[in-house]
Amino acid sequence: MFENPYGYSNYMIRKQFFKLFGDAFRIYTPTGALAFYANLKAFKLKEDIRVYSDESRTREILAIKARNIIDIAATYDVIDSMSGQKIGAFKRKGLKSIIKDEWLIFDAQDQQIGMIQEDSWKLALLRRYITNLIPQKFHGTVNGQPVFFFQQHFNPIIQKIDLDYSIDTNGLLDRRLGIAAAVLMCGIEGRQG
Repeated sequence: MFENPYGYSNYMIRKQFFKLFGDAFRIYTPTGALAFYANLKAFKLKEDIRVYSDESRTREILAIKARNIIDIAATYDVIDSMSGQKIGAFKRKGLKSIIKDEWLIFDAQDQQIGMIQEDSWKLALLRRYITNLIPQKFHGTVNGQPVFFFQQHFNPIIQKIDLDYSIDTNGLLDRRLGIAAAVLMCGIEGRQG
């Protein structure tokens, strides 16, 4: 078994097909092994997402928590559950995200270090108001340098997203933040359409 689940440059995220309350996502390595299991808790006034080492949910490794209740420009803190330390945060760009999704990436001291953007405003409008059959694509940058991209598969039944860090050759993005970003894109942005 691979000792470092953050050590891969590619992952595939798959939403659990049926879950009675909340949402769940499995994050797989390129070999098809389960690297992470994410659970979005239901009936919470503030979003509360937990990432575990496996489906048994005995070892929580990341917590992603909204700072406020129902906020169009929500900020989500990412905490390393093992150490209790904040790793960073993501902030949705409020009204601007109505047309095209944009998120700011912050470090542990809430200093902006990067951005996540949906591929195109034209495709974003089509996705939101005409058809949700056009797969979403997101690009992430840190200090102006590309560090990852997410690409949704066309599948109207099960949400699947490829996550690719291979362009981050200098290791600018903490992989824990990258996994948290992928879970947010699946869980929060994946509800649109």
